[in-house]
Amino acid sequence: MSTTLTSLHGRRAGLTNGGALRAAGLTGMPESVVNVTAATLTVVPNTHAGRIITLNKADGVTCTLPAATGSGDVYTFLVGTTITSVGAIIKVANATDTMVGSATLAQDSANTVVQFDAVAGTSDTITMDGSTTGGLIGAKVTAMDIKLNGSTAVWLVDVFGTATGTEATPFSATVS
Repeated sequence: MSTTLTSLHGRRAGLTNGGALRAAGLTGMPESVVNVTAATLTVVPNTHAGRIITLNKADGVTCTLPAATGSGDVYTFLVGTTITSVGAIIKVANATDTMVGSATLAQDSANTVVQFDAVAGTSDTITMDGSTTGGLIGAKVTAMDIKLNGSTAVWLVDVFGTATGTEATPFSATVS
């Protein structure tokens, strides 16, 4: 049996059956950043939790989160290349998982921000289109796998970025 401890920040450390130390998601090392240039990414806890995932594909990347279990794992997505078409999409793995949280977008035409809330029990997808729903270079999405009420696992998300035009919610329900 191995023993694993998970911090509030999604970093894991523990001992294997043989007594060897194992650690995942520690920052400050070159491998703490995952550069994504492919059209799709299946997010895997042991590979991506606690790491920074940079989205560097102008015509869009679709990232599928693992099934929500309440593990406490944290995934951080950064837009490294402004989205020009299709969109940077972060979605849940199945029709029963949903997102709670909010998106804060700076307006490009005024010194103000707009905020959109995920619809609890419904929202399962974040789409940043490079314009009205965000997706400009530097945008950040944090997704934490939690149990809000102690029994139902959900994704707690925080979206922060800049939008152009008439800002709109990046949240939708697309997974069935």
